[in-house]
Amino acid sequence: MTTPSLPKPRPQAVLTVQETSWLSPHLVRVVAGGPGFSELKDNDATDMYAKLLFARPELGLVPPYDLEALAAERSPDEVPVKRTYTIRWMDRQAQRLAIDFVVHGDEGVAGPWAAQARPGDPLVLMGPSGKWSPDPTADWYLFAGDDSALPAIGAGLEALDATARGLAFIEVDSDADVQDLARPEGVQVTWLLRNGAVPGTTRLLPDAVAAATWPLGRVDAFVHGERGAMKALRDVLFTQRGLERGQVSLSGYWAYGRAEDRFQAEKREPIGRILED
Repeated sequence: MTTPSLPKPRPQAVLTVQETSWLSPHLVRVVAGGPGFSELKDNDATDMYAKLLFARPELGLVPPYDLEALAAERSPDEVPVKRTYTIRWMDRQAQRLAIDFVVHGDEGVAGPWAAQARPGDPLVLMGPSGKWSPDPTADWYLFAGDDSALPAIGAGLEALDATARGLAFIEVDSDADVQDLARPEGVQVTWLLRNGAVPGTTRLLPDAVAAATWPLGRVDAFVHGERGAMKALRDVLFTQRGLERGQVSLSGYWAYGRAEDRFQAEKREPIGRILED
């Protein structure tokens, strides 16, 4: 009897932070690159995302990390944690990429890291992956998401043809978080402000999409963000508006009250499923 071979560990690209910039009070952009860029997989999807690995600095771990060995030798809190982030843009010729991080004080792992990142710091990625790009046959485009989806929506808007039409609904905390996004003139962007409400506790997105006057024709929809809001938007898109599955890219990027690890585990459970495919 032959022993089945185990899948090879996903390659890790070890990049170096080159610069950081605050785009708003809650969003910081980290630009990284270097020789490790060549380890990144090819992916031409507009919604490119990567798994980022974060290790506790005091442990002195040097990337790339042998995750299997570390899991066997160390306690769970000493193993690098994975977080999923959109690649805002990638310049393969210059071997650089940018990732935008939502920062809410000391909450989480990735946000505090990005807020304190300095040139020379390592940034460890696996990927990228991605499936969605604008459907060139669509009559118009719909974007809806919160802060976590803002980088992907920004990339999607930039990927549209100059003559494209559409609607974009983006939920952020306040006017200070509004960005001047590059987009075709025919795409209207509506910013939905929480005004201090806790992220993941409002119905701003589903209510705005449901109440909007939609353009005529076949829509291509890119809708991502907090899981509860995405479930409400699922009902708006499929039940109220009667869209077909192939017209919609829909998923939860995070869930209110859930840490990343628990949120990822719940994707395999009924509570975590937004779509059945």
